[in-house]
Amino acid sequence: MKRQKVTVTNNWGSAIGYSRAVRAGNTIVVSGTSASGPNGVLHPGDAEGQAIVVLERIGAALRQLDASIEDVVETRIFLRDMKDWEAVGRAHGAVFGDVRPATTMVQAGALIDDSLLVEIAATAILAS
Repeated sequence: MKRQKVTVTNNWGSAIGYSRAVRAGNTIVVSGTSASGPNGVLHPGDAEGQAIVVLERIGAALRQLDASIEDVVETRIFLRDMKDWEAVGRAHGAVFGDVRPATTMVQAGALIDDSLLVEIAATAILAS
């Protein structure tokens, strides 16, 4: 089975050895994605702003693999603190309101950077 990958452009991609997303057949798995930028975390202290950036990045990765948000069947949301669930949920609902993937939201506690408030992973399945 042919695999396609979307490369991670930050230092963590090569240090950890992972891809932003991998497509194998009609399945795409998007790695946990955060709002880190070249000069630090984007939207520090703003969980909804970070979630918007994350969801835009997930959408871009899917497009690189000839898919879209509409193909997402599952998302996994990791929060630094569960108090941010409504703000992150608003951003998620704005993107996935009609798609309605299966979703898990958990408080993960510490993420890779103390300023990150949310990380989201996704799985998409394309029609055969």
